[in-house]
Amino acid sequence: MRANRWQVPQYFIDVTKSQLLNPTRAVTDMVSRTLSRLPRRCRAPILNRVSGSVIPCVGGVIKDDEGRLLLIKRGHAPSAGLWSLPGGRIEPGETDAEALVREMREETGLAVEPGRLLGSVRRPGQRGDALDIRDYAATVTGGTLHAGDDAAEARWVAPGELDSLPITEGLVEALTDWGVLSQRRHLSSYFFPLALIRSGCSV
Repeated sequence: MRANRWQVPQYFIDVTKSQLLNPTRAVTDMVSRTLSRLPRRCRAPILNRVSGSVIPCVGGVIKDDEGRLLLIKRGHAPSAGLWSLPGGRIEPGETDAEALVREMREETGLAVEPGRLLGSVRRPGQRGDALDIRDYAATVTGGTLHAGDDAAEARWVAPGELDSLPITEGLVEALTDWGVLSQRRHLSSYFFPLALIRSGCSV
């Protein structure tokens, strides 16, 4: 029997009409089905137990006039070599806003005005610690962009460039959920393997 050269994994094409009308639900359902078929050892761990301390941190979500996102490349563990939002630990006695202003100045050289809280995430730190990160919108009010402190690099990144950079795990999904990145950009990234299969390319 002749092989079907257009055959793709079922979880890419098994989409109901209701899911097409609700892209967020479609992505959630497909990810859930995919993970359920993986061996347990292959699934990404969920940080729900902390053996060390929970360290409060802040991050800044900033876009320029061209819609590019301000990112830094981490220079130290636990995320060395990965691109992420600028930010860091809240020092004793600091408010979230004060910590954000300080961290932005130290890591990017920019002066900022903190805005509203967009969301929060919890990431694994070192020695069993957990980083409880609250990410705020912010506006640049001065300074010159340059990397400093924990940042090895700092630059403005267009949404279309995110897929080509090593990004901190879960960052794109969080920014999409918070409305910082468009759902269409996130969906096009998710369905990218299907486009490769149909074009005869290989990953």
